[in-house]
Amino acid sequence: MARCLALSALLGFVLSDPTPFDPLVYVDPLIGATNGGNVFPGASLPYGMAKAVADTNSESNQGGFALDGTNVTGFSVMHDSGTGGSPSLGNFPLFAYAGCPGDDVNQCVFPKKRRALFGTFSNDSVTAKPGTFGITLDSGTRVDMTTTHHTALFSFKFPTSGTYGPNAHPLILQDLSDLSDSRQDNATVSVDGASGRITGSARFLPSFGSGNYVLYFCTDVAGADILENGIFVDSRASADTKDLTISRGINGYPLPGGAFVRFQSAENPILVRTATSFIGIEQACSHAEAEIPGFDFAAVSAAATEAWTKKLSPIEVSTAGVDKSLVTNFYSGIYRTMINPQNYTGENPLWSSAEPYFDSFYCLWDSFRSQIPFLTILDPAAVAQMIRSLLDTYVHQGWLPDCHMSLCKGYTQGGSNADNVLADAYVKGIIEGINWDLGYEAVVKDAEVEPYDWSAEGRGGLDSWKALGYIPAQDFDYKGFGTMTRSISRTLEYSYNDYCISQMAHGLGHTADAEKYLGSSGNWQNLYKADQTSAYWNGTDTAFVGFFEPRFLNKTWAYQNPLNCSNLDEFSSCSLQNTGRETYESSIWEYGFFVPHDQATLMTLYGGPSAFVRRLDYLHDHNITYIGNEPAFLTVFQYHYAGRPALSAKRAHFYIPAFFAPTPEGLPGNDDSGAMGSFLAFAMMGLFPNPGQNVYLITPPFFENVNITHPLTGKTATIRNVNFDPTYNDIYIQSATLDGVSYTKNWIDHSFFTEGKELVLTLGKNESTWGTRVQDLPPSLGKYAGFNGTYSARSRMPARYTVDFGVSREFGSGF
Repeated sequence: MARCLALSALLGFVLSDPTPFDPLVYVDPLIGATNGGNVFPGASLPYGMAKAVADTNSESNQGGFALDGTNVTGFSVMHDSGTGGSPSLGNFPLFAYAGCPGDDVNQCVFPKKRRALFGTFSNDSVTAKPGTFGITLDSGTRVDMTTTHHTALFSFKFPTSGTYGPNAHPLILQDLSDLSDSRQDNATVSVDGASGRITGSARFLPSFGSGNYVLYFCTDVAGADILENGIFVDSRASADTKDLTISRGINGYPLPGGAFVRFQSAENPILVRTATSFIGIEQACSHAEAEIPGFDFAAVSAAATEAWTKKLSPIEVSTAGVDKSLVTNFYSGIYRTMINPQNYTGENPLWSSAEPYFDSFYCLWDSFRSQIPFLTILDPAAVAQMIRSLLDTYVHQGWLPDCHMSLCKGYTQGGSNADNVLADAYVKGIIEGINWDLGYEAVVKDAEVEPYDWSAEGRGGLDSWKALGYIPAQDFDYKGFGTMTRSISRTLEYSYNDYCISQMAHGLGHTADAEKYLGSSGNWQNLYKADQTSAYWNGTDTAFVGFFEPRFLNKTWAYQNPLNCSNLDEFSSCSLQNTGRETYESSIWEYGFFVPHDQATLMTLYGGPSAFVRRLDYLHDHNITYIGNEPAFLTVFQYHYAGRPALSAKRAHFYIPAFFAPTPEGLPGNDDSGAMGSFLAFAMMGLFPNPGQNVYLITPPFFENVNITHPLTGKTATIRNVNFDPTYNDIYIQSATLDGVSYTKNWIDHSFFTEGKELVLTLGKNESTWGTRVQDLPPSLGKYAGFNGTYSARSRMPARYTVDFGVSREFGSGF
C-alpha cells in the first residue's frame, strides 16, 4: 500500500505543472476604466509616485484615462486612482505629432482642448498590465509607457508612411497643465537647446482639499537627433525662445503654454523620460538620471513586472474549475489596493523628517473599512510605514489626517477615521518602527481637542458631544468650524472612533481611559428613536419601527426620512454641501447598522436576531443600500452577528459577480483607492474584517484553496473548501476545522495569518447549524439576547495574543 502511495505521489509530481503560479496573468488594470470606476489603469509601481497613462477628456477621467469614447489630450506621469470629485494630478502632459502640416511648427495644434481632436483611438489598441500601458492613436502613433518610483519612460513610435511620409519631423510637446486645469500664476518652463532637456514647475490645486502645491519636472529625450526646440504660448511656437513664465490667464482657464522638441526623423522610436518632484527641478532630474539612466524600456518594464509579482505572490488560489473571469476579478482587486496611497518619502517640502511620508489618502473614511486592513495581511511592512507617516503628519501639522492629497489637507467626511486605521493595525500586531505611545496621544487629541478647522482634521462639536452624548442638528459650535450637517453619521462614527481608542488604551495600560472611551462608544444610543417609523415618499410604510434620528441642542427630536440619502433617493444632497442631510453618503436605514463594536445591543434594540435579519434583508432586497459605496460593505456580512453566517455567504455570492465583472465597466462605483478592490478580494477570499477589531468573519472562499504567506513570518495560512462547487450552489458551511480541530466559531482572528493556520470548511447545499450558537458569534460589547438564552461575548475574549515575529499585544476586540 505504501509503495502504491509513493508511486502515486511520484506520478503526481511528474504530471504536475512545474511553472510557478503567476498572479499577473490574472490582473487587468482596465477594470473600472469606464462607468464611473475612475481607476488609474496605467503604469506604476506599488505605491509609486510616478503613474503614467494617457489622459482623456472624459467627464470621468479622475484616474486620467477612460474607455468611454472620449479622446486623448496628453500623456502624463502623476495620477490618483478611483477617486470622486475633481480630477487629480495629471501634471505636465506630453503630446505627439508625426509631423506638422507644411513642416511648419505653427501648424501643429498646441492647446489641450483643440489637440484632443487628434487624440482619437480605438479601444482595441489599448494594452495594460501591471507596470506598463500602451495605446495607438488613430493617427498611427503608438505610445507605450512604464515607470520606476519617481520617473516615467515613454516610447513614441511614429508612422513612417501616410500624411507626412518618411521625411516627416515628429514633434513632442509638454505643457504646463493638469487634469482639472487648476494651474495658478507664474508657471515656468525652460528648454536646453543642445540636449533638448525640458524643465519647469507650476502651482496647482488639490482635488478634494484646501491649499495648493508646487510640482517640478525634468524631461529628457533620446532615440533621434533634435531638429529644433523651443516654447509655445497658446497656438504659437518659437524655436528662438527657450524660457517661459506664464500667468494663469483669464476667465478661469489657464492660458496654454509649454515647450516642444522636433526631431530629424521618425525611423526609430523616440524615448521620453519624465520625472517629477515636490522639492525642486534638481531633485526631479536626479530621480530621472538615477532610476532610468539608459532609457532601456524593456529593462524598466521588466523591473516593474517583477515588483508587482513580488507584491501579489503571497496569495495563491486554486484555479481548478473556476471561471477565469472570477480569478481575474480577484487578483485585479488585490492589484488596485496598492495604487494609492503613494509613497512620497523624500518628497515632502513641508517639514524635514526621517520618517516615511505617504500621500494620496483618498480618504480614510473609505479605506479604513477594507483597503488598509487588506494590506495589513498582504503587506504589513507598507502599513507600518503608512502608520508612521500618519503619525509624522500629526507631529508636524498637529492632527492625524482624515484625507490627504498632493501635500494638502483633504476634507473630513465624518469621524476621525485615522483612529480606526491605527486601532486596526495596533490590535493586529503591526509594530515595525511605530511609536504606539505617540499614536495613542494622537487619537486622544482627536477625541478631546476640537481644531479650528474641523472640516479638514479632527472632530467638530466636541462640547456638545461631551455634554449631550451626541452631535446635535444645528449645533452651536463656536470653537471650530466645518459644514454643520451629518449629525447622525458623525455621532455614530465618533462612537466607533472612541471604541477604537478604548482598545488602544486597554492595550497600552491606560485603564481609566479605556473605560472612559468604552463608555462614550455607547453614545450612538442617544440618537435611537424607538418609535420612529419609515415610509417611502409616496406614503407606503416599510413596516419597520425604530431608527436613528437627529436631535437638537435642547434634546428634542428633529426628523430625517430614514430613506433619504439611500440608493432610492434622487432628491437629497448628502455629501459636504451646506444643504446636506444628517447622514453622509448613506441613509439612516444603512447607518442604522453602523455600530461595529456592539451588534448585540443594536440587535436587541431592533427586536432580536430574527428581526435584525429581516431588517438586513429589507435593506438589501429593496435596493436601499448600494454595494458601490463603502458603507454597504460590512452590511453584507453582518448576518454573522445574528447567528446566520450562511446568509452572509449568500449575499456575497449575489453581489459577486452581479456587480463586479472583469470588464472596463465592471465596478459598481468609484474604486476609491482600492476600496472596491479590497471588498472584492476579502469577500472572494472568505474572510471579511470588522475593521478596527481583531475579527474576520468566515464565509466560503470562491476557490477550492486559498494560501496566504505572511510576508514577515513566512508562514502560510490556508483556507480549504471540502465539497467545493465551482457552480456555487453549495456555498453553506456545514462544519469546520482549525488545524485539524473542530471549529464552530463563525469568525477568526489575525493570528490565523501570522501563525499560518489551516481552516478547512466542509460545504453543502443548505444552511446548517454551524456558527449559529451564541458562543460562536463574533465579539460584541453588549450581551447577545434572544438566542434561547443570554450570553456576554466579552467574557470569552482571550486576554492576549502573540505573533511569532516578536509582537506581544493586548487582544483588542472586547475586554
